Amino acid sequence: MMIERPFWRDRLAAAWKQVSVVWLCGPRRTGKTVLARALPDAEYLNCDLPSVAERLRDPESFFRAARQPRIILDEVHQLPDPSRLLKIGADDFPHLKILATGSSTFAATQKFRDSLTGRKRVVALVPVLHEELAAFGIRDLRHRLLRGGLPPALLADERTGEFYGEWLDSYFARDVQELFRLEKRAGFLRVLELLLRQSGGMLDVTKLATASQISRPTVTNWLEVYQATQTVHIVRPFAGGGRREIIGQPRVFGFDTGFVAYARGWDELRAEDCGLLWEHLVLDTLLAAGLPHVQFWRDKQQREVDFVVPQGRDRVHAIECKWSTDAFETRSLVAFRAAYARGRNFVVSPLHGPGYEQMVGGFNVEFVTPRELRLALSAS
Repeated sequence: MMIERPFWRDRLAAAWKQVSVVWLCGPRRTGKTVLARALPDAEYLNCDLPSVAERLRDPESFFRAARQPRIILDEVHQLPDPSRLLKIGADDFPHLKILATGSSTFAATQKFRDSLTGRKRVVALVPVLHEELAAFGIRDLRHRLLRGGLPPALLADERTGEFYGEWLDSYFARDVQELFRLEKRAGFLRVLELLLRQSGGMLDVTKLATASQISRPTVTNWLEVYQATQTVHIVRPFAGGGRREIIGQPRVFGFDTGFVAYARGWDELRAEDCGLLWEHLVLDTLLAAGLPHVQFWRDKQQREVDFVVPQGRDRVHAIECKWSTDAFETRSLVAFRAAYARGRNFVVSPLHGPGYEQMVGGFNVEFVTPRELRLALSAS
């Protein structure tokens, strides 16, 4: 049964209104191929197949003979020269809408010599969003948090560690070794496991190198690979020059709650576990919205706002993630708004009804679901 994903379909349509080439990326098994194949009026090509590579050897002839207005080039990085193919499509056949997919960011390998600046848009697919759970038939949010948002794991009859282990093997072989020519499989996956275990916390590269027994320069290089393949998200601190703000140390988030739970050895979730994983689910929504800057704020008194989204010169939206709205208190918000007075205040929680506004500690606070947050930020 095909599951409708209107949010992502609309993201692709909006991108195609601006340019003719859209790069759909995202971690392995997030559903890129299924999403691409569901698009109407499109010719789908699996670039892993030798017969497809042969068809695309002459891009000009291929595009000229196209019978559909949309061309899907799945796993396009498997081609010998994907950069040339996409450049010809963008420059000489702008009436065609081209969707190219891959697990990594567009410029992750040397195969993409032309970045298609100004002629492409990137849509980064993340694991199943909170607002998509009903479409996937998931009623228990804890189920999503524990299993993660990769559709095969989310919809499986039971949760098994084999899925996560096999995914990591495939990820290294297909997305890391092939694209980046890395050979230290055990060390690379060991560092990734440590990052997943500390997901949501502060990133200390020196401690990470010591714990993994990998040199600091190597860990630093690998962090670039994790980000390019979108298995790790680095959230940088927001600071406007205050002397008591944390300005250098970012936070690190694993790409999927199921892998975080797997790395931590969790087979069931406590309330505090749900709070940590809920923050990841909110971050997924912010990333899916395509916001240019998602940061966090923290000062030296350990007061922290989970996420902040700058808007314009002097507006900064504050976002707190709470598994239960009862857990919200204004200590951090007071300190943040003392430095940055303008902006909206959100508490994102798995509400069972529509969002609402309330005065809390002298601040107008909007209690919302992730979807309501996304819509509010899009309209700001």
